[in-house]
Amino acid sequence: MVRAVLPLLTLTLLAEDESYGYELTERLSAHGLDVTTGLVYPLLSRLERDGLVSTRMVQSANGPPRKYFALTPAGMAALEAAQEQWQVVSTAVRDATEKEHPKND
Repeated sequence: MVRAVLPLLTLTLLAEDESYGYELTERLSAHGLDVTTGLVYPLLSRLERDGLVSTRMVQSANGPPRKYFALTPAGMAALEAAQEQWQVVSTAVRDATEKEHPKND
């Protein structure tokens, strides 16, 4: 399930603030998701290839330069579309779940 929502979550976090890959993995983990760089980096490459994120290299004080990712206008539009789709899906799941397991009032 995490793989299905990872693009939405990644775009959401990048809309808040640009990040480099490892930092983004840490931000996702802070939200309780079990993600690895092996999952995040290929996604970031695809988002860059699709024009949804832009990149810039920033010199690091503790090692090699870091590649920072930021949302592009196309990425913001994709995020808005994904959020709308998520609302439809989450409503459908909630409605189906409530019908299967009604609340005891």
